[in-house]
Amino acid sequence: MSTDGFAVAVVRAEGKWRCSLLAPELLDDLDGIITGLRRVATEGAVFGLVCIEDEFFVVIRPVPGGVALLLSDATAALDFDLAADVLDLLHVETPDEDEVDDDAWPEGDMALLADLGVPEQEMQLIVDDDEMYPDEQLVVIARRAGFEDELQRVIDKL
Repeated sequence: MSTDGFAVAVVRAEGKWRCSLLAPELLDDLDGIITGLRRVATEGAVFGLVCIEDEFFVVIRPVPGGVALLLSDATAALDFDLAADVLDLLHVETPDEDEVDDDAWPEGDMALLADLGVPEQEMQLIVDDDEMYPDEQLVVIARRAGFEDELQRVIDKL
């Protein structure tokens, strides 16, 4: 069974943003996404945005000595390998199915895009907005950071 969604590499080089779609098979492969992002040679920002169905999103940003991660819904780890892998890398236990109510909660670094115009408090507001779907949340993040048009072009091709 394949996972529906999309993964986008976002790069800022020479003052310009570029977004490119990652291979669909990477939607279930956190290590593959991280490896791919690390291979991008640029002096600017490099990170990945992953949207899985209408369920959750992940922001993946390679940093010296590791990777910064943000998972919009930790409860997604009960149903999706990618979310479980993110929690594992964050050293956070997968929630127990019996302890999970209907309320989702994020895990990870809310400030991972603060240097790009999305401060921690704003990221928290975006993640907490349950009126938006994950792809819409990613567009809001892109708008704040300044690459909404580039991201929208990629999403429109899906």
